[in-house]
Amino acid sequence: MHGHVPFFCNFAFFMDYSLTYIYHSCFLLECPSFLLVFDYWRDRPDGFLRQRVAESDVPVYAFVSHFHEDHFNPEILSWSNRVGEPLRCLLSYDVVKKRRIPPEKAVAVLRPEVAVETPFFRLQPFRSTDVGVSAAVSLPDGTVLFHAGDLNNWYFPDHPSQMRVSLREMEGLYLSVIRSVKDTLPHIDHLMFPVDPRLGAETLRGAVQLLERIPVRHFYPMHFWERAVELKSLLEELSARFPGTEFHGC
Repeated sequence: MHGHVPFFCNFAFFMDYSLTYIYHSCFLLECPSFLLVFDYWRDRPDGFLRQRVAESDVPVYAFVSHFHEDHFNPEILSWSNRVGEPLRCLLSYDVVKKRRIPPEKAVAVLRPEVAVETPFFRLQPFRSTDVGVSAAVSLPDGTVLFHAGDLNNWYFPDHPSQMRVSLREMEGLYLSVIRSVKDTLPHIDHLMFPVDPRLGAETLRGAVQLLERIPVRHFYPMHFWERAVELKSLLEELSARFPGTEFHGC
């Protein structure tokens, strides 16, 4: 069954906001003045996300990192909050092109390195190692969240046929993006990042390389498909290596 997974920490509550894991790569950021949905694909079986959006009296934004089915469900374009305001969609350029979404459906079409200012937060897109963008969201109080989208070191040494570039090229591309992120962000408060068991022994390679280079306060795994049972040992490994970061899910 999709939707709810045996995730050890579905909610992270902070002083003025909360970050909630929904499914796969989807999270919900709730602030007093706005909501922000990251990469919606499927809701929980109890309809948690749809209900939170429908009951909201504040603007609801939807960030979509790229057009892949597991990161973008077009039904979100028809959602609205309690007062009937449609979601304010922040769509990566490839979503508009590949899914043939009219640009007017988006309050912004995202391109790498071109920042978007909203009345509530600043969104800075970065490149990806797959398609679309990754992005940092900066709140007025200085809090920085980073959603990787499909940014990762997709290092498949045992299955090179799954790679569109060589192992060396993938490594170089990924580290190049991380350098760009580091040059812009001195730290990340909340990092939503792929921990994909399909990578086998290299599952944590991309996460480790990022954590070695950029200070991160809170780490949230995503993109682990139906293999949540494997997360605990993986996150314990990361926690032992990076004691200054809190790993949600272990």
